[in-house]
Amino acid sequence: MRLQVDEQSDALYFRLDDSEVVHSVEAAPDVVLDFNQEDEVVGIEMLRLSARSCCVDISAVSFEKK
Repeated sequence: MRLQVDEQSDALYFRLDDSEVVHSVEAAPDVVLDFNQEDEVVGIEMLRLSARSCCVDISAVSFEKK
C-alpha cells in the first residue's frame, strides 16, 4: 500500500496494490476509484482536499494502525 499527497494538486492518492489500472470511476464529486482487470478497487484519489475542511493540512500526514 502507498499513500501519496500532492500539495500542488491538493490531492491524496491511496494505492492498495500494484496491479494495472484498467478503468476509473468518479464515485463522488472529486473522489475517483481505480479498478484493475478483476474489477477490484486498487486506488482511491481524493481531489480538492483543502476544500473538504478548513482544517485539512496535507503537509502533515500521519499513519495510524489499530
